[in-house]
Formats: sequence, structure tokens, C-alpha cells
Amino acid sequence: MNIWIFNHHALTPDMSGGTRHYDFAKVLVQRGHTVTIIASSFHYSKYKEMKEYHNNEYIQETVDGVNFIWIKTPPYFGNGISRVKNMLSYTYKVLKIIPKLQLKDPDIIIGSSVHLFAVYAAYRLSQKYRIPFIMEVRDIWPQTLIDMGVSKWHPFIILLAWLEKYLYNKADKIISNLPYAFNHIGKFVSEDKFIWISNGVDLDNINYIEKIETDKFTISYTGAIGVANNLTLLVDVAEKLKEKKDICFRIVGDGAEKLKLKELVKLKKLKNISIEDPVAKNEVSNILQSSDILYFNLKDSPVFNFGISSNKLFDYMAAGRVIIFSTKAKNNPIKDADAGYTIEPDNLKQLEQTILDIYSLQQSDRNKIGKKIRKYVEKNYSMPVLTDTLEKLLEDEMRREHD
Repeated sequence: MNIWIFNHHALTPDMSGGTRHYDFAKVLVQRGHTVTIIASSFHYSKYKEMKEYHNNEYIQETVDGVNFIWIKTPPYFGNGISRVKNMLSYTYKVLKIIPKLQLKDPDIIIGSSVHLFAVYAAYRLSQKYRIPFIMEVRDIWPQTLIDMGVSKWHPFIILLAWLEKYLYNKADKIISNLPYAFNHIGKFVSEDKFIWISNGVDLDNINYIEKIETDKFTISYTGAIGVANNLTLLVDVAEKLKEKKDICFRIVGDGAEKLKLKELVKLKKLKNISIEDPVAKNEVSNILQSSDILYFNLKDSPVFNFGISSNKLFDYMAAGRVIIFSTKAKNNPIKDADAGYTIEPDNLKQLEQTILDIYSLQQSDRNKIGKKIRKYVEKNYSMPVLTDTLEKLLEDEMRREHD
């Protein structure tokens, strides 16, 4: 199969962030398929350009056998009108540029949100080439925006709601990485049109190494530093435990709340917590493996009613370390693995006690927990396992198209 994937915010492992489509594509290429990912290289959380275009509107390159076409889009910061312009620029340029590149015609097209304009561009091109169109929903717009406080009567939300319904009906199949997405999507389409394919982890990037006890007991967080992550709580617990000189905390990542956290650490004069710059995806493993506890926290919010599918969490699980899972999301892979610790979000006292409970365990007991988590993610969330499902879906749609 010759597969085109349209994901505005797709990334490669040398960039920090989720690499869902690169990971799928790498396995599909190994199985003999051709995959082209069409993305923009303006990073969605770093707010900076990751490629050098010079005077060009696009760049073509191949990474580990996966073809990438990077579309130049205007810069933005935050979630204002400049971000909408960036979205529309991607969509307009995709429709203008891609048909002119004399690429081999695709057999099937996947259009992936977050924003629906990218999915619309994918649908338009599927019509041009008269091939199946697969819609992927990684964030349920506009419902997520409404849950975050935007009025459902805002003109932009009304436009998105119309476009959402239109695309659901035009799609041959709908994929979501969110396990309970059909609770929403089912308002528009029948269940046989929907399939859940989770995010997962490339186990080649995160080998399991048994933790050896050292003179430092490290609690780490890696990933986005935003309001939803409420990492102020980790600073607060670091303050509570500052007298335990062998316990230290690391926050590694980027986001809108990073400066605020740095100022808070400085104000509290804490020496047991560091707030560090993000690293490339292929360097995350070193941080995870040097940690004793990996911390995952999301504020309680209606946004997570459809479940979560966090690349970060699956990376944590692959590292085989004890995980503190602190969220009320509808699904809980740590509980499913029957290992690690689940606590209420935003509960400082419970977080402190859980850290101390884990700290008091023998290293061998912590390793048993970590190994159990690693085995669970190998069986359920490794990329070859997840790609089996995606590949079968694509092949079934190709067959249906030709019957």
C-alpha cells in the first residue's frame, strides 16, 4: 500500500513530543508499505520552527524509510487568532502544493486531527484520487474546546461543529486513540465505522534496565508543562520533603507554565528540584531509566471523559519504573496492569504519602512493580501490536474499495 498521512503536528524522534505517526509508519515501511507523512515543522509547544526552508514553501526528506513533506506555516504563540491562521495556512498549502509534486498516487489517505481543517484537506485529496479516506480523531474538537470554557455559540465553534459532523459522515472509517471517543462520535455515525487504536511505545527506543539503588532517590516528570499538568503540586511536595536530602525531583519539558514554576522554585529556595529543558524523544529513555518514580498527573477535567492515550505514560511504562498515576481519566492503564500507584489528582497529602511509601520499599520490590508494568505495555501497547490493527483496517478498506 501507498499510504498518505496528514497530521499538521507530526514529529520525528529528534524533536520533543509525540511520534505516533512516525512510529506507525516505521513499522509499516518495514512490512513493505510506502508511507508519506505531510506535516508542518513549526512546533506546537515550543512555538519555534524546527526546519530551515530558506525561500521554499516545503521540504521533502526521508527518515528511517518514512517520507516526510514539511509544509512551511506562519509562526504563532498560544491559542489566539495567529494559531488559527497557522492551521488554515497548512490546509491551504497542502491542497495547493501536494497535487503538484508528481508523487506516486496514494492508495489510501489518513487525515488526523487535532484541528479539523487538516482532516478536511485529507478528505479533499482522497476525493481527487478517488481512494478511501480514514479520519483519525486524537482530540475531540470542538467538544474539547467547549469543555475548556469556550462558548458553544462562538462562531469558530459553530464552524468546527459543522465541519466535524461533515467529516464523520464522509469518512470511510474513523480511528481514535481515545478509548471512549465513541461516546461522542456515536452521536453521528454507527459503531461499525469506529475503531480504537491507542497510542503506544517503540520499545526499541526504551530498553528495560533493572534499576540499581543509588544515593539519590529521583522522582521525574517529562513532557508538557501546561495548566492541565498542574506541576505546581510537584513543587509543593518537593518543599514538603526538602529535609530528606536523598530525595530529588526533576521536571523536564516545555510549556506555558514553565517560567511560573521556575519562579516558584526560586521563591521557595528549593534545592531538591530541577526544571530542565526538553530533550529529543530518543533521549528521554536516559531520564526515565535513571528515575525511581515516574509521575503522571492531569487535573480533574471534563476533557478527559473520553479517556487518555498519553505517549508519555506508555514511555513511562516501557521504562519499567514505579509510576504514580494521578488523574480521574476514564481509563487507567496503570490499574489495568495491576501495578504502580493510582491516587487522586491535586491531592498534595496523598502524593507525599505515596512517595514516602514507595521510598520505603526495598529496591527489589520496586523492580518487581516495574517489570510487571513493562510486561503489560509490551503485550498491549507496543507499536508492532498496535500496527497490526491499523494495517488490517487499511487493508480491509482497500479490499472493500476494489470489491
